[in-house]
Amino acid sequence: MSKKNKEKKKHGKRSLAGQADRHRLYELAVQYAASEIEFVDETYQSIRGHKAELLREDFCGTANVCCEWVRHRKGNRAIGVDLDREVLSWGQDHKLSELSMGQRKRIELIEENVLQVETESPDIISAMNFSYWLFKERKELKQYFTRVKAALAEDGIFFLDAYGGYDSFRELEEEREVNEGEFTYIWEQERYDPVTGGLICHIHFAFPDGSRLDRAFSYDWRLWTLPEIRDLLEEVGFSKVTIYWQGWDEDGEPDGIFVPSTTGEADAGWICYISAEK
Repeated sequence: MSKKNKEKKKHGKRSLAGQADRHRLYELAVQYAASEIEFVDETYQSIRGHKAELLREDFCGTANVCCEWVRHRKGNRAIGVDLDREVLSWGQDHKLSELSMGQRKRIELIEENVLQVETESPDIISAMNFSYWLFKERKELKQYFTRVKAALAEDGIFFLDAYGGYDSFRELEEEREVNEGEFTYIWEQERYDPVTGGLICHIHFAFPDGSRLDRAFSYDWRLWTLPEIRDLLEEVGFSKVTIYWQGWDEDGEPDGIFVPSTTGEADAGWICYISAEK
């Protein structure tokens, strides 16, 4: 046995970071597909008076939300759009494979630019996890919003989210343990440019054995403010834009309940949903 193999045997398994799947960690730490689907489904029905059937998830990544949508109700269909072939393939292998054959038939994944894609007109288009912030110029974001409005069914609704607060303009790191200490999620805002609004962020993961998965995900965004987003949505012709603000529980923690609001509090950090009705 070679010295190298002896050392490998001596030290045992690879580190936890070396064994980790970054997409699985992301879903555990960041993406709450079930609550997201519950919100858009109930809000659509409240506004339109009937249930939505076809949802298009832009910047769909692993298509986790698409899968949750078709699980949510028999007859629901989903279209996922993303440019990244690697992440779409991961979704096919790890998320769609968990569905029944009938459920898989109700999902279509498209490798395409959201500014160019042509699809069946959905009841709902969803752009969550601040994904549309990759459009850093006003004319680009306006073009995207224009295409979304044109793509929606006549009574369609566009759902998106945003975050802000005075900490969002700072260069900082925040840590949170996930899955009863299985790993630590680290959110880093590496750089913010107050002139351009440019924001460079990373997600890192740290493990109990001391290993780390650094820059598992990186984002080159513009930090769009709510008034800018709302004004652009109205400018391209959406008939009504609503902001849904999150409340607080008795311990001062976010309660996960989002309600329509015309004002907000100057918190260090907040997350909200937005609906734009065609």
